[in-house]
Amino acid sequence: MADHAHESDPDARVTSPMQAFTTKQAMTGGLVLLFGLLVVFGVPLVAL
Repeated sequence: MADHAHESDPDARVTSPMQAFTTKQAMTGGLVLLFGLLVVFGVPLVAL
């Protein structure tokens, strides 16, 4: 395994699922998801 000596306290590390997020951040993620789905599915359907 890699030596992560640069981490000051590995027991205090916080991973993404544990971090709080705001409603604005959730809405931004939802908009990015909708745009991505539009690009992936909408553009090919319009190109037919």
